[in-house]
Amino acid sequence: MMKKTDRRDFIKKTTVLTGAIGLAGNSALAFSGPAGTGNALPKWKGFNLLDFFSPDPGRSRPGSTEEDFRWMTDWGFDFVRIPMAYPSYLDFDRSRDITPEEVYSISEEALERVDRLVHMAHKYNLHVSLNLHRAPGYCINAGFREPYNLWKDKEAQEAFYWHWKMWAERYKNISPERISFDLLNEPAMIEDMNDQHSSKTLIPGDTYAKVAIKAAETIWGVNPDHLVIADGNQVGTKVIPEISHLPIGQSCRGYYPGIISHYKAPWAMKDIDNLPPLKYPGQVGDQYLSRAMLEKFYEPWIKLVQSGTGVHCGECGSYNKTPHDIFLAWFGDVVDILSSNGIGFALWNFRGDFGILDSGRMDVDYEDWHGHKLDRKLLDLISKA
Repeated sequence: MMKKTDRRDFIKKTTVLTGAIGLAGNSALAFSGPAGTGNALPKWKGFNLLDFFSPDPGRSRPGSTEEDFRWMTDWGFDFVRIPMAYPSYLDFDRSRDITPEEVYSISEEALERVDRLVHMAHKYNLHVSLNLHRAPGYCINAGFREPYNLWKDKEAQEAFYWHWKMWAERYKNISPERISFDLLNEPAMIEDMNDQHSSKTLIPGDTYAKVAIKAAETIWGVNPDHLVIADGNQVGTKVIPEISHLPIGQSCRGYYPGIISHYKAPWAMKDIDNLPPLKYPGQVGDQYLSRAMLEKFYEPWIKLVQSGTGVHCGECGSYNKTPHDIFLAWFGDVVDILSSNGIGFALWNFRGDFGILDSGRMDVDYEDWHGHKLDRKLLDLISKA
């Protein structure tokens, strides 16, 4: 776990950030953990829970149940990430686009539903990572029109910090062993946020650092012991060197290469009917897919761990159209590379098209599990990591 004194130092010590960051103000003078001593974050293993994933509560997926949490614990998992769309816990007129003023229109009833999910996870000794999957002015997914742009507009940034202060205050007295705050899901510069297939590129490092640092300062201003994590740049794929000297964990992704993880996923690929057949290992289109390719991809993240910054893989897995045998061969390598370097991971969902229960895959010999369809091979693979 990251040192408590490091986070307190962030609040107490001041300096001018130089180089790529180029900001004046508070900064941390300590790393997340001592270099060379292993991962500064625990090797959590678990799942994403999509109860608050949709910006429209009326379109939410079936909620998590107490049985889900009991099974997770019984199977040896200790972590859940809750990716939230901020409109899911607001009260506003959903028949039209949201206004900047309505971004602050909190529904206490909705917050209490989040509380119940958090408390249920804690009942079963699961660490909770609270994440803004959609924040004011940004989301990796289309489907909701934002009133501004998080990376360009101060008004959006102020709303982002306000939401994190609200969550930090709500869980002020919960220890960092039980809850952490994952600032923003999969940041990127998106050409058109209303186009699902719009290009997603690297955010200028100083821009990302400015927003992440201010959000962390806001959270630590409420409780210096709160544990903060930032998703990697460019959709979670790139290490963020501009904040690696700060006591902020970083979160990578287990989706590389996308041709395997999101094979025939309509939100991720345009021409899903004309994709090449998959092989792993093997030649697919213009690239040879192999463990060596994966090791090269994760090398910067492993070096980040070795430097003393905490790393966790906040999302991983594959869509249910990936042939099961290819998925397991590839994912076995992904999980082994992460796990052997002390990096924990969370499957994108527990029940659903990336999950171990009711995934809808057509080529799996499911085991009946209390009325659900259990992918026993996938469960065994991630349980042993």
